[in-house]
Amino acid sequence: MTRGERASGDTGLPVSIERAWGLRARPAKGPRPGLSLERIVDAAVGIAAAEGLGGVSMGRVAKELGASTMSLYRYVAAKDELYVLMREAALGPPPPLPAPEEGAGWRAALAQWAWAQRRVLHAHLWMLRVPVVGPPVSPHSVAWWEQGLQVLEGTGLEPGEQFSVLMLVSGFVRNEALVRADLDAAVEARGVPAEEVRAGYARTLGRLVDPERHPALSRLAATGGMGAPGDPDHDFRFGLERVLDGIDVLVRSRTRSPGRGAGHG
Repeated sequence: MTRGERASGDTGLPVSIERAWGLRARPAKGPRPGLSLERIVDAAVGIAAAEGLGGVSMGRVAKELGASTMSLYRYVAAKDELYVLMREAALGPPPPLPAPEEGAGWRAALAQWAWAQRRVLHAHLWMLRVPVVGPPVSPHSVAWWEQGLQVLEGTGLEPGEQFSVLMLVSGFVRNEALVRADLDAAVEARGVPAEEVRAGYARTLGRLVDPERHPALSRLAATGGMGAPGDPDHDFRFGLERVLDGIDVLVRSRTRSPGRGAGHG
């Protein structure tokens, strides 16, 4: 295949993504022995883990594999395709959730879905820098969304509402992980414990804010109520529960409506 070639079948996907679905035969042999799409993706993931997503380029991956840059284009046509395949490899399939008959309602299952996403993102922080350019198209990403939609079956929500709920929850997970990653990077760059950074910010805030102009911030600085020291999961747990509270209100309004199915959450 030539550089930039795209699939011409019904999916409209690049050839490399169709191969991830098993819809395309893999090349019988590459331009050099031992080169494969799996090796290319593994090398790119390794570079991203060590250097961040900014370190990944077709030339850098080729150098890591001891191959020419042009030889990589036999397997993946562009860097944006490589990003999709890297994310697919790091994401993996969603872990199984407890079945409703085991006593887990939609809320508990959706919470576990969110926590599982967070674990993946925190294990592969470079994924947070991959541009979101469209809906999920790779096998694992589609499997995660399928699982989320199944969690919401029986809640009385319309399919479009279920999709919007998953967008809301996954967006919260992504944003929390991104902020946390940026803060952790700043703490690491300063070379001091996170507790000292938090305490230093509280002191700075206390000196800057004027009780008359900033009464709410003054009270916050005085009480030391900025997060929960010693519990790195506090903000995520608190925020996720509030998001689920809002979804619960919506679900209950649907299940009270005549002609709607009963929820099991």
